[in-house]
Parts: sequence; C-alpha cells; structure tokens
Amino acid sequence: MAKMRAVQVSRPKAALEVVEREVPQPGPGTVRIKVEACGVCHSDSVTVDGVFPGIEYPRVPGHEVIGTIDALGPGVSDLALGQRVGVGWNGGYDGRCDACRRGQLFACRLHLATGVSSDGGYADYMVARQEALALVPEGIGSPAEAAPLLCAGVTTFNALRNSGARPGDVVAVQGVGGLGHLAVQYAAKMGFATVAIARGRDKEELARKLGAWRYVDGVDQDPAAELTKLGGAKVILSTVVDAKAMGEVVGGLATEGKLLVVGIPTKPIEVMAADLCLARTSIVGWYCGTSIDSQDTLAFGLRTGVASMNEFFPFERAVEAYRRMMSGKARFRVVLTMG
Repeated sequence: MAKMRAVQVSRPKAALEVVEREVPQPGPGTVRIKVEACGVCHSDSVTVDGVFPGIEYPRVPGHEVIGTIDALGPGVSDLALGQRVGVGWNGGYDGRCDACRRGQLFACRLHLATGVSSDGGYADYMVARQEALALVPEGIGSPAEAAPLLCAGVTTFNALRNSGARPGDVVAVQGVGGLGHLAVQYAAKMGFATVAIARGRDKEELARKLGAWRYVDGVDQDPAAELTKLGGAKVILSTVVDAKAMGEVVGGLATEGKLLVVGIPTKPIEVMAADLCLARTSIVGWYCGTSIDSQDTLAFGLRTGVASMNEFFPFERAVEAYRRMMSGKARFRVVLTMG
C-alpha cells in the first residue's frame, strides 16, 4: 500500500507526532483529497486535548483544508478528479447519528467536526464526504493563503452576514487577532461603519488599513462609552476570549443591539440585567458554518479582496507550527504547506 506523511495525536493530551500511514481509500459518498495547505487553528486543541467525549485515537487534526480531489468513492457525483476543494469544521458526517441525518448541524458538534470525528488535513491525503466540500473558485490564489478562510473566515463572515446589521450601521469588532483581523475586513466590505476595538495604540494603524472607520484603544479608553458617542453599535462581534472584556462592551450597544460571540472564554460573561432589559439588547453566540457557507466566504473574499494574514510552516515543522499557534504569538493565522 502507498504511504503518506501525517501528524497525529495518539491519545488525549499526548504530543503531536509525525508518522507514516497508509494512504486512505475513499468509501461510498466520499472523496480523497491531496492536501495542498491546512490551517492550524486553536480549535485543533479540541482533538489534541480530548475536549469532546467519544473521539477515537489516534487522530489527525486539521479543519482548514484546501486541496485537489485525488480519488472518487462509489456514488460520488458532480465532482471531478483534480478539482480544487476546501474542507472546513463541519465535515465529519456520521451516517449513524440522527442529528447529522436530520441536518441539525449545530446539534452534533462531534460528528460534524473534521479532525475530530474523522482525520483532518495535517496529512498528505485525507478523506471527506462530498457534502462537506466547498468548491474553490477560480482565481482564489495560493491555497495556503486561502486555507484559514475555511474556519476563521467563514466563522466571522457568516456571523456578520446573519447579524441583522445593514450597510451604514455601526458594527464593532472586539479584537484584531486571528479572527478579528478578518472580521474587520468583512465588516468594512459589507458596508458597515466599522469600529475596531483592541488593546494598545500600536494596533490602530493596522486596524485602519484593514478598513476600520474608527479605532478604540481598550487600555486608555472605555469602549462602551466610545461606542455610545457614535450612537451605539448595532452589533459588536467579539473575537476575544476574555469574558470580562466582553461584559464591559455591552453598554456600548444601541437599542436592540447585539453582542455576537465567536470567541469562547473559559469563564462566564458577566453583565447587568438592566443593561439588557432597558435597551432590549442581547448576547448571542455563533458557530462556524456549512460547506456552502465556506464556499460563499471564498467567493466573497475573491470579489472584495479580503485576505488572511498568515505565518507559513512546511509540513515537516507541523509540531512547531501548532506550538506557535497555541502560544498566541502568531500574526495572525498559522498554515501548513504540504510542498
């Protein structure tokens, strides 16, 4: 049998290891993908740390995948060998799961997670179900540059386009990091009056280059007060993982405004109920998107010039790449290139 390189975790909290595996064969309704690039996302720690019960090990992480179809399984239609496709978080369909079969994409977070219930893109080849594939539009450019859009991109793009905000509304993005630097671009390209909130004046220049109309320094300024001066935000998209900082911006929402959470803090978000009741504001969460949402994200980025800012690592340095991402020091996304 032909062999391939893969990076796997053998058990929860074990170290990632580079191994040699047999090239997987596609089964009914699936395709084999020759991986060109795979983003290294913080959500990969779900697999490495064994956060979800029921993960079968050893497991190959990776859910920001772009590659070309290398083989077709029985029953696959409307796809061709050599076709470039992407695979995001929602790709590990399990035919035995009632929630998956009913299309309740957010009711089953285990079976629908590429690199969690099925092997992901930290490998030369991977297998994915045909309905999990996003078609990559012509002209998208480098696969490595586009790969992060399959998770970080679709999460922020999809959250904003479903937020209820309209062009001209004040929309704030809290955090200008791996998610936030994309969210600022999407918000600006969607026509929102985009306010970037981050810590430190050193981030202002970048935020404005990304399209921010206003910048708020969370160190020297009160973000809620600054947003109130602008009439309040229709939406605040929070990409940070600081629960205290999230709670502090709620007062900057306009009447019936919405704090939209895509960063996942480990502590509760604390707010005064009066702040919610008196202005009829709300706090809601958003969870990634489907393969069609990923396809829309790629197409929107191609049309408008939204681009991820990445650090690239060759496959041989995959373990180092994961550590770099987990350190929080990467600017802004980390991507494996297969070479």
